[in-house]
Amino acid sequence: MKAKPLYISAIIALSAIIPTETSAQIWSLDSCINYAISHNINVRTRALDRMSAELDVTEAKDRFLPELNAGVSQSFNFGRGLTSENTYANRNTSQFGWNVGVSVPLFQGLSAVRRLNYSRANLLAITEQYEAAKDDVTLNVISQYLQVLYCAEIYNVAQEQLKLSQTELQRRKILLDAGKIPELDLIQAQSQVAQDELAAVNAHNDHTLALLDLSQLLQLPDMEGFDILPVSDSEMPLLSAEQVYDNALQHNHSVLASQHALTAADKNITLAKSGYLPRLSFNAGLSSSYYKLYGEPNPPFHRQMRDNFNKSLGFTLSIPIFDAFTTRNSVRKAKVQRLNAELQLDDTRTRLYKSINQAYYQAVAANKKRQSSAVAREATYAALQAMQEKYNYGKANATEYDQAKTDYIRAASEAVQAKYESILRTRILEFYNRTY
Repeated sequence: MKAKPLYISAIIALSAIIPTETSAQIWSLDSCINYAISHNINVRTRALDRMSAELDVTEAKDRFLPELNAGVSQSFNFGRGLTSENTYANRNTSQFGWNVGVSVPLFQGLSAVRRLNYSRANLLAITEQYEAAKDDVTLNVISQYLQVLYCAEIYNVAQEQLKLSQTELQRRKILLDAGKIPELDLIQAQSQVAQDELAAVNAHNDHTLALLDLSQLLQLPDMEGFDILPVSDSEMPLLSAEQVYDNALQHNHSVLASQHALTAADKNITLAKSGYLPRLSFNAGLSSSYYKLYGEPNPPFHRQMRDNFNKSLGFTLSIPIFDAFTTRNSVRKAKVQRLNAELQLDDTRTRLYKSINQAYYQAVAANKKRQSSAVAREATYAALQAMQEKYNYGKANATEYDQAKTDYIRAASEAVQAKYESILRTRILEFYNRTY
């Protein structure tokens, strides 16, 4: 059975405390999910994306703040230079200056407000993507968890088959010693035991590999002593596909992420249009300087600083007239991104609708198969018991007995598969129907 995604209500944040289970203990489904989410690379990457988006919001808020700058300068000049008499002479000079300036944005073409709105919408989208990544890990872990349980039950069926064959082999040895059957019957029984032993080994290997896949999904250092607990196999009520889809549209993280991404794309268009608007800022500054002419008397430093002290106030208005189509191209690119976000939302909804309907009809079929396979298993087991009784009294031959045994083992295997298929498909619907 190929395990498929299904829901379990166990979602934790990336920074949550790691479960105390170690690989030497038996793990529950919840502990596997929690551990996998805490260590999954994709989830951790999405968490970093969310942190980056939060910083983008902070940066957008900081654009409302004024800018304050200070500076000092020192220069030296050697050789011919212009004098106060407007003539040139050979002289050495030096000059020192300082300044402090503040710039206050009064109107930024609404770009600061629009950038903040865009950053907030983008943060919502990335947060939902982060939650969707955790959901994906949860689904993958549960799928593989059920695969391990399925392989374990198939191994039990293989062992049961081997036990029946070994019992029959012992019986034929006794009959051969009593001269009641030919040696060929014993050889056939030995061959059947060898085949069943091989089937049991293969089933055990499948179970081991399934455990290995689960441990690697959890990113455990090794799988030494790693094992899991069984889950409830009781039948659950089947949910309506339409009801599940309507509910999923309101709560599914992938859908919400696409919706927020579309909103962010709309706000990005508005942000790009800010380039058409003028900008106004207020500027103020303080400055002073000291000038020295080598070889000549110079006013002292403190006097020049006092006499050269300067204050300034001003407004700067920038009106865009022609920016080489930069704003126009930015708006066009933003509109293309909006169309792409709309397509992504449609695709997400389509895939969601398809997944839910597939899960529903597969669940219906799986439930029917589970019920019929359970009946078939009981019937074939009863038939095997009856055939064994007839075989013991010589009223049935070995071929008939082997056929009855084969029918039972096949029915048992199909019952195991049907059970996990039913659990899987039903819980997929539960996953899509959940509310947070």
